[in-house]
Amino acid sequence: MRLGIFGGTFDPIHNGHLVAAVNARHDVGLDRVLIMPAHVPWQKVGHRAVTPAADRLAMVAAAVTDVDGLEASDLEVRRGGWSYTADTVEALAVAQPAAGLFVILGADAVAGLGTWERAETIRALASLVVVNRPGAGAGAVAVPPGWRGVTIEIPALDLSSTDLRARAAAGRPLDYLVPPGAIRYLRERGLYAGGHPDEPHPRPAP
Repeated sequence: MRLGIFGGTFDPIHNGHLVAAVNARHDVGLDRVLIMPAHVPWQKVGHRAVTPAADRLAMVAAAVTDVDGLEASDLEVRRGGWSYTADTVEALAVAQPAAGLFVILGADAVAGLGTWERAETIRALASLVVVNRPGAGAGAVAVPPGWRGVTIEIPALDLSSTDLRARAAAGRPLDYLVPPGAIRYLRERGLYAGGHPDEPHPRPAP
């Protein structure tokens, strides 16, 4: 079993996320990719309001329900508290000891790996799949020294969750930007509507 782990806030999940996940699965030969919303995303809280984890998980589930090989995972939501990739990788290594674990991350996140909680645990238990945009050429981001992994190139979709939240708040179309199931869910729940989705909130206790 080759298992991909694609974590994030997913507030909301959008088509760029799915493009990264399906291409990582294809290019690296992964059996499954777990799309894993963070319960409390430590890199985001304190900077803006974050949609409740249960809603973000439900949007992910609605987005991938018909996508072969992609699966919404509630592991971090069930665990509660701050969400750290090291804890997730450890839990999956125990639950699936024979599986090869692959952490999928965007090229922009690679530079921050040194700030991740217990990065050495991730390095020991998992390989990286670094996602670059097409035509990066000499500017492509490589797997950092000391880590195992591969780099892949995916089609560029210039989508921003910040912009999508603003579009939703203004009642503007999200079609072809956000998966249809996720659009239906966020509209039915009234997520992002009529408010200021990126207003800073105090940083809560873990």
